[in-house]
Amino acid sequence: MNETLRDELLEMARRDLQVRAELVDSGELFGAGYEPRMARVHERNARRLRRIIELIGWPGTDLVGPDGAEAAWLILQHAIAEPDLQRHALPLLQTAARDGTASPRQAAMLEDRIRFFEGRPQRYGTQFDWDAEGNLSPGDVEDPERLDERRHAIGLPPLAEQMEEVRTRATSEGDRPPADYEAYARACDEWATSVGWRTD
Repeated sequence: MNETLRDELLEMARRDLQVRAELVDSGELFGAGYEPRMARVHERNARRLRRIIELIGWPGTDLVGPDGAEAAWLILQHAIAEPDLQRHALPLLQTAARDGTASPRQAAMLEDRIRFFEGRPQRYGTQFDWDAEGNLSPGDVEDPERLDERRHAIGLPPLAEQMEEVRTRATSEGDRPPADYEAYARACDEWATSVGWRTD
């Protein structure tokens, strides 16, 4: 166990969640675009995680314990402006999940996040965004008839249950559907292209 690295990862994740909570409380998180203060935390954490992965590979439970590995995953999941980092880390995390040093749920959520930002259907339906009807939904998913079966296999609840939880949390945090969905969708596409998730 590398206690020093574990402590560092826990502190990085703590700072991420602290800033997010502060921005939720102030009403700033859900404004237009990627909130700059949140983006800076994510970028700083991503730089450090990239270096950690270069030095030791994926920091799994065998190296940093369950809470340290969860913190590393959260940092990676929030590195949304770093498509190359998320794409590089996905097979590492999938291998760790097969080896029992990471959660299959974590690997599934990262795969879905990558697919979501690339504009492809999700496999597990774990990433939610506002749709044209003003609801938070996972959008397109592969083989929807077997979606809950795939979710169950990795320890996720049925989609309907998670959807209710996500929508309830959004309401409690003050997240609201965009007033102009077309403009919102266009801005999301432009951002995804600008950071390298998609090509023109």
